[in-house]
Amino acid sequence: MHDNHSRSHTRSDPFDIARAHALQATFGHAPDLRTGNPMPPFFHQIYFWDPQPPAHLGRDGHPATGGFIPDLGLPRRMWAAGSLTFHRPLLAGIKAERTSTIEAVTRKQGRSGPLGFVTLKHDIKQRGTLALTERQELVYREDGTATAPPQAQTDETHAETFDFNSTLLFRYSALTFNGHRIHYDETYARNVEGYDGLVVHGPLLAYLLMGLAARQLGSLSHFSYRATAPLMHHETATLCWKAGQAWVRGPDGRQCMIAEAG
Repeated sequence: MHDNHSRSHTRSDPFDIARAHALQATFGHAPDLRTGNPMPPFFHQIYFWDPQPPAHLGRDGHPATGGFIPDLGLPRRMWAAGSLTFHRPLLAGIKAERTSTIEAVTRKQGRSGPLGFVTLKHDIKQRGTLALTERQELVYREDGTATAPPQAQTDETHAETFDFNSTLLFRYSALTFNGHRIHYDETYARNVEGYDGLVVHGPLLAYLLMGLAARQLGSLSHFSYRATAPLMHHETATLCWKAGQAWVRGPDGRQCMIAEAG
């Protein structure tokens, strides 16, 4: 079932370079970006904040649905998938403009119960020129629903490991202004949403896979990804690569994210 919720808005951001330095430091890198330097892929996630007062937040800390995002009557929200087309690098410290459009709202009946999907398109410009086209797929579902995670491939030609902790997740939440409590409130994550700890952000896993792909290919023209199972803050991720495909494997072999790059 598809609903017609087409709408859009435009937001500008100065791309404060201090925020980019903070993200570099969060990942253990020297904060060496200068105004006009190309930023690493997905750094734009720390910009274009939508700050809302507490009265306008849902129980999970995200802005409540019913405003720009329609209310589908389903309480649990996840960033399920995304794709990016890189037209030109986004530059640090240079004002940018993002136009966001709701392209589709879809309701489906999944194995775990009713699901709602919202597809967003973002066009980001700098100096009047389109630099990035991004699509995001958000999924909403009921409480207490889960499915068995798929198992990841083990035939990668290159692999790297990455460890997380609660400090990293907190800092990433702060820099992206992501109030979702599953990333920093362990009591909520365990007792309300049923996770085995804090949940690593989907965009954070996507960022790590983009970095892996860029190191393998030299640069990126496009990247698409889909989250398939949550990864907890106390788990080590294995970032895998093979012939234009990338994926995140959890310590028990489950597939947490899959991606394609070129």
